[in-house]
Amino acid sequence: MILKGGEIARYLARPDPSRPALLIYGQDAMRVALKRAEAVRALVGENAEEEMRLNRMPGAALRKDGAQLLDAVKEIGFFPGPRVVLVEDTPDNAAPAVAAALQDWQSGDAVIVVTAGGLAKSSALRKLFEPHKEAVTAPIYDDPPGEEEVSRWLAEAGLTQVPSAALREVMVLARALDPGDLRQTIEKIGLYKHGDPAPLTVDEIALMAPATIEADLDELIHVVAEGRQAEFGPLMRRIEGQGTAPVTLCIAALRHFRALHLAAADPAGPGTALSRMRPPVFGPRRDRMARQAQSWGMAPLEDAVRSLLDTDLALRSSTRAPQMPLVERALIRLAMTPRGRR
Repeated sequence: MILKGGEIARYLARPDPSRPALLIYGQDAMRVALKRAEAVRALVGENAEEEMRLNRMPGAALRKDGAQLLDAVKEIGFFPGPRVVLVEDTPDNAAPAVAAALQDWQSGDAVIVVTAGGLAKSSALRKLFEPHKEAVTAPIYDDPPGEEEVSRWLAEAGLTQVPSAALREVMVLARALDPGDLRQTIEKIGLYKHGDPAPLTVDEIALMAPATIEADLDELIHVVAEGRQAEFGPLMRRIEGQGTAPVTLCIAALRHFRALHLAAADPAGPGTALSRMRPPVFGPRRDRMARQAQSWGMAPLEDAVRSLLDTDLALRSSTRAPQMPLVERALIRLAMTPRGRR
C-alpha cells in the first residue's frame, strides 16, 4: 500500500500495528527521522527502548547477515507489549533480507520499520513494499507540513485554543522553518502557554518564534501563480524584511514560470513534464504546479515569462527606478492575470 498526500501524516501519527512492515523514505534525512520517530512512538510508546521492545539495526548490516532481521522479528520480548524492529538507512541490497522477514511474518511478531534515503522507482525496496498487500510505503517529500498536521502538533503541545489568525501565523512559520525547528518552536510556545487558558495570540507566536526566519520565497511565488492576491502583501513584506535581493526574487519567479510554461507545452501533460525535469518535481509540489500550469494556459504563461524577463533586464540596467518596487509590481500584475486564456 502506498500512502499519498494527507494520508502520509495521518497514518504515521497512528500506524496500524496489525500490518507487518512500514517503509519510510525521502531525500531529507531530518524529515524522515522525524516521521520515523513519530511512527515508532505511536506503535510502541515512549518507554519501548528501556523495556527492550525496540530493536535498532543498521540496514547496511543486513547485506552480510540477513538472518538477524528475521531473528529480531521473531524474538520473544522480556517485557509485555508491542515490539518494533527498526532498520535504519537501509540500502537496496538489504531488500532480500527484508523480503524474507516479510514472508515469514505472523501476527504477534515485531512490526518492521524500514527507513531509507531517496529511492528511485527502480529501487528494490520500493518494488518490494509498494505492491505488497499488507506492508505500507510512506514517501516523505520536502513540502512543509499541512494545516491538519500542524494542528495536531499544536494539540500535542497543549495548545487547544488557537484562533484562525494564530493558526495562519503558525502556518507561515511552517513554510519558513524546517519541520524539526517548527516542532521545537511549537513545543516552546506550549511551555510558554502552560497553565494559561487564554487563546494563543499572534504576538505570543512572534515572541516565541526563532529570531531569524528565512521567509519562504517559494510560497510567495505559489501565491502569485495561484492568484491569491490577498496573501501577497504580508508575504512580500516578510521577504523584503529578510533582506532578499530583488534580483534573487525575480530569478526565482522566472524559474518557476518557465517550468510552468514547459509543463503546459508538453503533450504528455503537466504532471509528466514536471516529473521529467532536471531536477524533477515530485509529490504534492508537482501536483500543485501541474494545477497552476493547467489553470494558466500557454498564452498567459508566455506573457508571464516575457514580463519577468523584461523585469530582470530592467534590474540589471542602469535605471534609477527602485528595484524592489519593480519586482513587486511585476508580481502583482501576474497575481491579477486572468487564467485560462489559451
